[in-house]
Amino acid sequence: MNSQLKPIEMPTRLEQDREELTALVERYAQAEGVTATAWPALSFFRADTPSDRSCAMYEPCLGLLLQGNKHILVGEDRFEQEFGHYLINSIDVPVTAQVVRASPQAPCLCVTLRLDPMRIGEWLSEVALPKPSGATARGLALSPVGTEVLDPLLRLVRLLEHPGDLPLLAPLIERELIYRLLTGEQGARLAQIVTAGGQGQQIARAIQWLRQHYNKPLRIAELASMVNMSPSSLHHHFRQITAMSPLQYQKVLRLHEARRLLLTEGCDVATAAHRVGYESPSQFSREYSRQHGAPPLRDVMRLRAMPSAELEIPA
Repeated sequence: MNSQLKPIEMPTRLEQDREELTALVERYAQAEGVTATAWPALSFFRADTPSDRSCAMYEPCLGLLLQGNKHILVGEDRFEQEFGHYLINSIDVPVTAQVVRASPQAPCLCVTLRLDPMRIGEWLSEVALPKPSGATARGLALSPVGTEVLDPLLRLVRLLEHPGDLPLLAPLIERELIYRLLTGEQGARLAQIVTAGGQGQQIARAIQWLRQHYNKPLRIAELASMVNMSPSSLHHHFRQITAMSPLQYQKVLRLHEARRLLLTEGCDVATAAHRVGYESPSQFSREYSRQHGAPPLRDVMRLRAMPSAELEIPA
């Protein structure tokens, strides 16, 4: 009697690389939370259980979710980052993030590579890349990962086992990764932030000012003048990139910093409110409750009862 054997399905190169990278990250990230590596731009994140919503500042980065599931809230936008998807963030933005699927047997695992805008700019001056469309793109987006991104990222993580090679080879792999990102579907998001004279670069300068002066009064006309835009253009392009107005962005920065002060420095509510720029403690408490879901003291008590891994979630 003849019997037909079902062909054995071999894993694709993408699946093999993803499995190897997942195993490496899990081996290095033994503890929950962020794990730094010997290459400063590279870090890992692990969570063994779902978390409550947490505040974080996302810098320009590539963030690949290898296992688990995360929700990310940026202004008016909500992103669901799933297994096998990478996040591209091209600009500093405050977010609220939450791990929604993780277990000790299958922890939520992420690898994050901080991106240097200067290196992005170097490619723009050397390679004829497609020009961004006229529309201003959001600074943050998700895409399914392919071998063109996963392969160099895996090679970079493998280098951690050869510390003597890191100083020479890691910059070359980083450069390759940036090229792959720029020539991929999210390239316009990176290019618009470093294109000389573009609205993205002007918004990046406005964000830099807001981060340095978040506790100062904000006058839109003065900020617009500093970055060579009209107030209406600043407002429009700022919202297009960050999903927030400049005033909303400043408010989120203030409330994130106030949370940090209350949690790590033991400030009372009035002192924290004053240090981040509020004149009215009652207004501060109302806005803090809307942002974080509970009044300041109750929120801090809840956070202190959590595992440290849940206090901040990277990209």
